Amino acid sequence: MRATFTETARDGEARCGVVTTARGTFTTPRFMPVGTRGAIVHLAADDMEALGAQVILANTYHLMLRPGTDVVEGLGGIHGMADWAGHVLTDSGGYQIFSLSPELSDEGARFKSIYDGSMHLLSPEKAAEVQAKIGADIQMVLDVCPSSVADPDIVRAAVERTGQWAERGRSAFLEHFDAKDRQCQFGIVQGGTDEKLREQSARQILDIGFDGYAVGGLSVGEDRQQMLHGLDACMSLLPSDQPRYFMGLGDPIGIVESVARGVDMFDCVLPTRLARHGTVLTDAGRYNLTRAEFATSREPLDPDWPDSPVARYSKGYLRHLLQTKEPTAPRLLTLHNVAWMLRFMDRMAESIVAGTFADFRAGVHEVWLGR
Repeated sequence: MRATFTETARDGEARCGVVTTARGTFTTPRFMPVGTRGAIVHLAADDMEALGAQVILANTYHLMLRPGTDVVEGLGGIHGMADWAGHVLTDSGGYQIFSLSPELSDEGARFKSIYDGSMHLLSPEKAAEVQAKIGADIQMVLDVCPSSVADPDIVRAAVERTGQWAERGRSAFLEHFDAKDRQCQFGIVQGGTDEKLREQSARQILDIGFDGYAVGGLSVGEDRQQMLHGLDACMSLLPSDQPRYFMGLGDPIGIVESVARGVDMFDCVLPTRLARHGTVLTDAGRYNLTRAEFATSREPLDPDWPDSPVARYSKGYLRHLLQTKEPTAPRLLTLHNVAWMLRFMDRMAESIVAGTFADFRAGVHEVWLGR
């Protein structure tokens, strides 16, 4: 089931569109809240429905270990288990595994579970099988994800192995699983910030042929200009009639600059992680609610956004909940931050339709530069 992209508006290289899969459609540009273990932290399916989320991301690594692939499948897959009718994208688990310094071979990545210390081997074929059983609408092929500032020889080896694994993962997906009739599989371009390696990786992945294409291995240690240089090196090669996905990016300037280059999809834990630590996203930038100046404030979290799902509560009240470690606090701040990010994407889409994306982009820089 090839994921298709139908463009509905364009302003420069920035574009709005509709992605179609076997499940249905979702609109872009699209931010996907991250539900690592099958739920966005502090939120559930009804929250995401109320916020208007269209796609959520789940983590293969964690779900295959807890509760286990067969358990997820037995509960009706990720959609049945979480009672979520929207789209689900699962990453391959590669990023989490490589953060654990696994033992790499041509066969796959051997790693130790963070839960019980047991050893596991994740091969490209196994990653495709696990995600097929989890039942994601979009699954990611297994890749090698080094730091973008790693030694050039390490990045070069990662590109070669990513290409080899992509071919095996794609073959397994097409030949051995019925999931291909209802799932899409995206390939991943690696190469760090090296222009030639990015181009090499993109051509390798394109030659294999996937249902959509992701840019990985960026926003993992390099500065923003290096990140954008790496993105520029491969964007022109990615098909315009299929979705383009930047993995793990969540800062507003990074997102708006990537959309300006034609990226359609994003995910990041940033909105939820910030919320758990008391940081609030607003149209005027971000601030930390634990500061003493907010102790007696009767203002809502974002006075310029009266439709925030938590606008009824004052800064003073929410700060009190944070200070007393009341679990309600991170939940309410998470609702706000996720809603703000989804609204940010909607406003950006509106600017593309209106032909005012350049103004929107400039405004984002003015507010968020250095924050």
